[in-house]
Amino acid sequence: MSTVFDEQPDLGDPDLPSMDLEDRHALRRVAGLSTELQDISEVEYRELRLERVVLIGVWAEGSLASAENSLRELSRLAETAGSEVLEGLIQRRSRVDAATYVGSGKARELDIVAAAGADTVICDGELTPSQLRRLESVVQVKVVDRTALILDIFAQHARSREGKAQVELAQLQYMLPRLRGWGGSLSRQAGGRVAGGGGIGTRGPGETKLETDRRRLRTRISRLQKDITGMSTGRRVQRGQRRRRDVPSVVIAGYTNAGKSSLLNVLTGAGVLVEDALFATLDPAVRRAETPSGRAFTLTDTVGFVRHLPHQLVDAFRSTLEETAEADLIVHVVDGSDAEPEAQIAAVRGVLAEIGAGHVPELVVVNKIDSADPVVLQGLRAREPGSLSISAKTGAGLAALRDAIEAALPRLDVQVKVTVPYSRGDLVARAHAEGEVLATEHVADGTRLEARVPPALAAQLGAVLDDRVQVQA
Repeated sequence: MSTVFDEQPDLGDPDLPSMDLEDRHALRRVAGLSTELQDISEVEYRELRLERVVLIGVWAEGSLASAENSLRELSRLAETAGSEVLEGLIQRRSRVDAATYVGSGKARELDIVAAAGADTVICDGELTPSQLRRLESVVQVKVVDRTALILDIFAQHARSREGKAQVELAQLQYMLPRLRGWGGSLSRQAGGRVAGGGGIGTRGPGETKLETDRRRLRTRISRLQKDITGMSTGRRVQRGQRRRRDVPSVVIAGYTNAGKSSLLNVLTGAGVLVEDALFATLDPAVRRAETPSGRAFTLTDTVGFVRHLPHQLVDAFRSTLEETAEADLIVHVVDGSDAEPEAQIAAVRGVLAEIGAGHVPELVVVNKIDSADPVVLQGLRAREPGSLSISAKTGAGLAALRDAIEAALPRLDVQVKVTVPYSRGDLVARAHAEGEVLATEHVADGTRLEARVPPALAAQLGAVLDDRVQVQA
């Protein structure tokens, strides 16, 4: 780790005595962030398609290792968005500069941007509109913050109509306070006899181009919100049908690229996309699964979370994330091979609390133990009592996971002993599909059945078969 820039200390900063002066006034290069190009064909392709970016972050709290891990994650996000990462720098400050994010002096010293031939600077944080404008005016290249980068990745990966609408809504909400125009595009409408004037009906103060753009954005945002509300109706109807049938709901949640889709595939044979990439799948997938005893439940794979997930995305995807808040169990998948799995857990729980899912029972599942550090796994087990360690890739620990899911599901509290006539085989089939069958026997009068079933099915059995049903609470 080498110091790139040094300058005289700002003696007016009251926090200086508590930190190393050299660290406080140094930009640190983070090694290993440059995009590796494999062959000449890839070089040619990337020269045509990829932006050349420099990453910069502010280390204002936590450890240096945490700040570097955050910048490495930003590097992966940038590459997922289709960029070539040239450099990664960290600025040690007591707080983020309100004007230019890194401070005006440091911004002027970012000659590495021009030296590396970069056309974009990506900041590891959400910048205000004024910070974006001022930093761009200093470095003279496009400046993008972490929020815009994540929104861009979501826009590339959204596939369903609802997913595309949700991402567009989040992008427009982010863009609205950041609209800007240049030169004549901000001038007011010309009226009267002014050359190019609109004539009768256009005289007066008129409306700026910026105001027109904002009005159009607000109109589009309102339309998208109505469309998304309409699209979510079908999902609410499906959830209501499952509730009426007392089918338990289990949701797989966790950090992006923690292995949620892989886990869904091995538990249900869903065949959804699995890729070693951030936010590879955005649209939720719901599949039917069974416990070892044969009890049916639904298993839902949700969108992955990330540190500092943009609040615009959380708001836009709220209708999709409702599935998590109404689940009977959350299987919280953690990437055991990550450098900071505890930070992943904290980020995911923060989002779960934000969407109102903090009350849902949680089962922490540490994935990728085949490539994880045993010391890290031991520490996770100590900090998360009751957690399970698995590998969706090798199958290790999956049997224990299935048993744990079954034990965590809400119990069916009505037990029946009944002889069902052979003419009502549909009731036997429903008992197998919706309940937990304990014993069956074929006798002369029909099928003798002992099972735990939902109250609604027990009531229907009682109504159809009268005194043949013996209900036990």
